[in-house]
Amino acid sequence: MTRTRKAKSDLRRLTTEQILPAATDLDRMSSLEIVRLINEQDSTIATAVARALPQIAHAIDVIVAGLRHGGRLIYVGAGTSGRLGALDASEIPPTFNTDPRTVQYIMAGGAEALASSTEASEDDTSLAVAEIKKRKPRKHDIVLGIATSGRTPFTIAAIEYARSHGARTIALTCNRNSPLERAADFAIVTEVGPEVLAGSSRMKAGTAHKMVLNMISTGAMTRLGYVYGNLMVNVWTKNEKLVQRAVRILEEATGADQDAATCALEASGNRTPVAVVMLAAGVPRSQAAAALKKSKGHVRQAIAIAKK
Repeated sequence: MTRTRKAKSDLRRLTTEQILPAATDLDRMSSLEIVRLINEQDSTIATAVARALPQIAHAIDVIVAGLRHGGRLIYVGAGTSGRLGALDASEIPPTFNTDPRTVQYIMAGGAEALASSTEASEDDTSLAVAEIKKRKPRKHDIVLGIATSGRTPFTIAAIEYARSHGARTIALTCNRNSPLERAADFAIVTEVGPEVLAGSSRMKAGTAHKMVLNMISTGAMTRLGYVYGNLMVNVWTKNEKLVQRAVRILEEATGADQDAATCALEASGNRTPVAVVMLAAGVPRSQAAAALKKSKGHVRQAIAIAKK
């Protein structure tokens, strides 16, 4: 058997590549029948993700430990999987006001692949090694490979290189016992089954992985203290909407009225976490900023430090 034929055989055995019996007449359905079927299938995704919650929580713990020691979280993927990693990485700085280097992505085919089809690049293992090598993965870094099939050569090669250089590695896939799972330290597997549109991993598989990535990044940033209560206290104040949101967050976090919250935000230099500590601890800007520096940005700990 040739290598190509073996790969095809392996792919056909994957649950995500099976044919969904309920969808075999998809092209003859009405619009309402199509959306009902997709909605019915989508309703099963949360259950599949729920079965992986212990592994998702473990991933958060690993990521928090790494980031606390100056490490980075690096997503790796191709096609839909790579685009989902890129999306989550790009959302972290505006949501939590973190350094863009803290959460990164590597996409097969580069930035061009975000908007156009370069799917052939997912087989390029030399390119994967070159890209991960540029990041110089080390002890406190976490490299998370995303691949619905669990067999994407680009992603596997990046994970293998990162692991061999001391980084912690995580696989996110929809199929058990995959090469990607074996290459990583541990795996998160969301078994969503066949797609309504056979083989289109942007659907149930993509939705499941988006849910998992939301949990991972939000959970990690919360554990790192970039959230106070359930408030997005590290929000950027780059436009009027975000300034208003910051004021509202200050009111909720500290019990201050709108005028006091607005004044504190201005006095903080429009830095929401500094304003939270100023109001909650009753201290000036310099003391609040120093407390945040000492706590490495952990807002609740900074408030306690400032009160001493």
